[in-house]
Amino acid sequence: MNPLEADLQLPVVADAWTDRHGIWWYSDPEPGVRDVAKAMNAVGARFVTITAYQLPKEEGFRMEYHWDLAGRLLGFVFQISGTSIESIYDLCEGTDWIEREVHEGFGIDFAGRTYEPLLLRAGETSGVNLREEVAR
Repeated sequence: MNPLEADLQLPVVADAWTDRHGIWWYSDPEPGVRDVAKAMNAVGARFVTITAYQLPKEEGFRMEYHWDLAGRLLGFVFQISGTSIESIYDLCEGTDWIEREVHEGFGIDFAGRTYEPLLLRAGETSGVNLREEVAR
């Protein structure tokens, strides 16, 4: 068992953790983003940020959620095929700003939350800043 597995209350798959360049990545797709947030809260982890990437063609988006646990940076990857993922704002208020930025930049909806007017480009359509149109 990996030392991280003893700390976290996630459904653990053997060899799900990988240390790459000082970040521990959890690669099991089973726990959802809300399950991860609850587990992180339970062990007193600190939310750091979300990094979003648009995948090629029409493969969707890669969402990386980063947490700090006692000086260890943990990364959880979620690949979404559409443009929606559950919000964790109600579980972790620290996600407010970055969920809003990802929403504006890529047009990704965080289900379960409402948005105030756009922060970065008031009055414009979300998703036009960073999202690339897929050639058909």
